[in-house]
Amino acid sequence: MSLDVITSDVLSGVRHGFFGRAGGASSGVFAGLNCGYGSSDQSEAVTINRARVAGAMGVPPEGLVGVHQVHSADVVTVAAPGDGGTKADALVTDRTGVALSVLSADCAPVLFADPEAQVIGAAHAGWKGALGGVLEATLEAMVLLGAERSRVRAVVGPTISQRAYEVGPEFRETFGAEDSDSARFFAAGEGDRLHFDLPGYALARLRAAGVAEAAWTQHCTYADPARFFSYRRSVHAREADYGRLIAAIAL
Repeated sequence: MSLDVITSDVLSGVRHGFFGRAGGASSGVFAGLNCGYGSSDQSEAVTINRARVAGAMGVPPEGLVGVHQVHSADVVTVAAPGDGGTKADALVTDRTGVALSVLSADCAPVLFADPEAQVIGAAHAGWKGALGGVLEATLEAMVLLGAERSRVRAVVGPTISQRAYEVGPEFRETFGAEDSDSARFFAAGEGDRLHFDLPGYALARLRAAGVAEAAWTQHCTYADPARFFSYRRSVHAREADYGRLIAAIAL
């Protein structure tokens, strides 16, 4: 089975992809392209899956660079394949021969590019990271490499949609304490439950930070089990673990 690679016209001319779960070597609850070593999947299967992604991105397996994601606003500047692996949630580079990657399973994978400056970035933005400023930090790191905010394009990949993202009132209180403009990203649910718009929130932060263009691919990870892994769906199904999707970008 071939890989399922979602691309966006917003990043046209830049090698990139948000990979679905099709075309991988994993089985069971991980069936397909699970790219997360942090899962309980067989490491050999994950290695095969990541090699397939690297091949699709035109880099050797060691050129597919990622970080140990911890829901932070920390960014790694990659100068060579060995620069990944540290605790952070975003990467930037101006080098060829590497593909920056982030993992997700409901959180928002965000890919960035300033094609004129030849600077790219990738960020993992769960609600904690987005609220904590990981998207703005990624842009700042790109600027240090020569990018200009007014030229940067950014795309939010498959993530959990507002309809599927039910939260409690304390969640909105957490956002309200940090971001007084966040109420518009919450919709009323049943009782005291609310629904949070993570992709909408990420797009708003990107646009407020001054990017030239920002878009969401409009894919909900929770709603499409055949195509995407989802942490929340795995919890609701009482599964022991879940696969990790990968997004990547390269010069």
